[in-house]
Amino acid sequence: MIGLLARDLKLAIRAGGGFGLGLAFFLVVTVLVPFGVGPRPELLARIAPGILWLGALLACLLSLDRIFQLDFEDGSLDLLATAPIPLEGVVATKALAHWLTSGLPLTLAAPVLGVMLNLPSAGFGWLVISLLIGTPALSMIGAFGAALTVGLKRGGLLLSLLVLPLYVPTLIFGAEVARRGAEALAPGTPLLMSAGITAGAIAVLPFAAAAAIRVNLR
Repeated sequence: MIGLLARDLKLAIRAGGGFGLGLAFFLVVTVLVPFGVGPRPELLARIAPGILWLGALLACLLSLDRIFQLDFEDGSLDLLATAPIPLEGVVATKALAHWLTSGLPLTLAAPVLGVMLNLPSAGFGWLVISLLIGTPALSMIGAFGAALTVGLKRGGLLLSLLVLPLYVPTLIFGAEVARRGAEALAPGTPLLMSAGITAGAIAVLPFAAAAAIRVNLR
């Protein structure tokens, strides 16, 4: 499993769709928002949590189709499906690799970009916490969507349409945690909801994704 994780991390970086592309997209979204809504500090401070979370979510979408597609094209996915390693473990490992190359760098960059959106100082810590808890769910849901569309030509658009509705609860509760933290309100309820979504995704979706891969490989 460790070898598979190390391999996927190397492939994600070499393929050009790793953390660099996601961070660049995240930066572009953050820079363009003040041009669209105007340079009003009070307005930017109010919408900053939602904009940062939306930017991170969209940046995660950029590399979802690479989770299984490269392995499918070179035949590695067939070998992994018949290997002694459970296919559910393979799915979880690939989702972890996606989070390490997408979700984690976006989480670390979010406070820096929050300065550009005039995010209140009280919200920086809660923004990072909400992203640390919520972005693993984005990667796991994305892995499930990638398993459903593996083998389809030009399945990137279909993948986005499949996973975006499933991302909505994570986006709502994650942004609410950051917003309440920025306004010095108690973020406990949305934080627990976000953690519950992530825990449920990690517990259930590896099995669903593995079943989808088996069907697509027949």
